[in-house]
Amino acid sequence: MSLVETRCMCGNNMSAPLPAIVPAARKATAAVIFLHGLGDTGHGWSEALAGIKSPHVKYICPHAPVMPVSLNMNMAMPSWFDIIGLSPDSQEDEAGIKQAAENVKALIDQEVKNGIPSNRIILGGFSQGGALSLYTALTTHQKLAGVVALSCWLPLRASFPQGPISGVNKDIAVLQCHGDCDPLVPLMFGSLTVEKLKSMINPANVTFRTYSGMMHSSCIEEMMDVKQFIDKHLPPID
Repeated sequence: MSLVETRCMCGNNMSAPLPAIVPAARKATAAVIFLHGLGDTGHGWSEALAGIKSPHVKYICPHAPVMPVSLNMNMAMPSWFDIIGLSPDSQEDEAGIKQAAENVKALIDQEVKNGIPSNRIILGGFSQGGALSLYTALTTHQKLAGVVALSCWLPLRASFPQGPISGVNKDIAVLQCHGDCDPLVPLMFGSLTVEKLKSMINPANVTFRTYSGMMHSSCIEEMMDVKQFIDKHLPPID
């Protein structure tokens, strides 16, 4: 058995390490669940979120399981689902995306059990993680406070009906952000995604921000916009 196979087995039985967490400074009355990008872990994003944190909010940055990724010659790396290609007409890992969304919904349920109602939870992510956060928010029965979708796209977009969705999140607030120099997930994918989102949910609640010169990454200005969005949609309640 190769090293790669053993690593995959470790990753796929959900024995992925516990999420990186930035605890609330006082009683947590709201939460942000943020999903990292391909090949990354939750640690970097937990540090970034710690830099914009609010005292009543808990920030949870889970780590993706390790699996072979078709796009990267089947090398094993942290990935929420398989990625076959990065063009709008690439084949998609439908079963993997749906399973990953179920795992995120389970994470939301866990926070609800911990006493934070789902409508006080923002789901977010970067790149592959942002894609999964959008897909989960649009398919879950849990009413969420909002979505922060950074440098990403909407997966399985053909699986959604034309026109508005009828689910609990049909009026959800979405902050979508993208660098105008992104060489991996081109700005056009972000633009196509925002147009699709505006046809599915209340367009007044969809905000699209672009950042001049930003590549497939983040920047201070973007993090300030994320902070403003979180503060607006998860205000303190005491």
